[in-house]
Parts: sequence; structure tokens; C-alpha cells
Amino acid sequence: MDVKDKVIEIIAEQAVLDVSDVTMDSTLESLGIDSLGLVESIFAIEEAFDIQVPFNANDPSESDFDISSVATIIAGIEKLVATQS
Repeated sequence: MDVKDKVIEIIAEQAVLDVSDVTMDSTLESLGIDSLGLVESIFAIEEAFDIQVPFNANDPSESDFDISSVATIIAGIEKLVATQS
């Protein structure tokens, strides 16, 4: 399973949606994921890929991690995974 599929699977699980309901253009808000769901998603992603996501849950706008859409989240995770190997 590649990064994209795994991240979409994790986000779908957090939103209690079908994987097919999560598109690259989806925002976490449009999927019904609140701040707690976001934090849980980040933890699940960190665990799945054994990475540390530079995300500040207390002040998301101060983070170096773009959570504006599923596509930007996947791009950020792919960069983190690439720099780790």
C-alpha cells in the first residue's frame, strides 16, 4: 500500500466514511473531521509511517505542515517519509 492509499484510509477511518468518499480535493472540514479527529489522524499517520509530523495542534496556523486538503496532507507525508529513508 502506498502513502496516498494509507493516508486516505486513515482519514476515512477518522471521518467514519468510505475510502471512496475521500478525494484529493477534500478538506478535513468537508469530511467532518474536527480538531480532535485531526489530532487522532496525525497520530495514526505517525504510527503507520514511523514519522514525526511537524504539527502544532494548539496552533495549526503556526505549523510547517499544510492540512488544507487531503492532497496537501499526502504531499507532506510523502516528503517526511522520503527524508526518513
